[in-house]
Amino acid sequence: AQARYKAEPKAFEAPEQIRARHILIAKADDARAKAETLLADLKEGAKFEDLASAHSADPGSAAKGGDLGLFTRGKMVKPFEDAAFGLAKPGDLSNLVETQFGYHIIQLVERQPAGLRPFSEVREELLRDSAQKLANDARQQKVKPLLDAAKFQPDAIEAFTKASH
Repeated sequence: AQARYKAEPKAFEAPEQIRARHILIAKADDARAKAETLLADLKEGAKFEDLASAHSADPGSAAKGGDLGLFTRGKMVKPFEDAAFGLAKPGDLSNLVETQFGYHIIQLVERQPAGLRPFSEVREELLRDSAQKLANDARQQKVKPLLDAAKFQPDAIEAFTKASH
């Protein structure tokens, strides 16, 4: 496992990831005003998790204080992604971000730069792959003599075909 890790470092590169939370205000007549009020409350010190739990229209993340977990580029809609990845440091808030889902307020929680995943993180995966390769190789060694000994018998195939009609 360690030899493969050292021989194929590109296979274990991880892209930049961020962890963010958001509050989604679904589009309605007063959505923008409501989102602006929440953003002002956050800038005045309100706790993001509390406001997300109470007001976000995204039920999956609202239950977790708005937490979206770690994600890479290409996983969110473009305006949301641009705003989230544009935040500089943990705790930073976005301005209102409009998407087809409504208005978002995004807070950066953490940033993980691109880089090589540590061996400890990929060790089990590599060991599983190695064990599977060894098992496949062993199966192939058992099957090869059988395949080499097999003889093509057109008469038997023709008889079988006629019998099944």
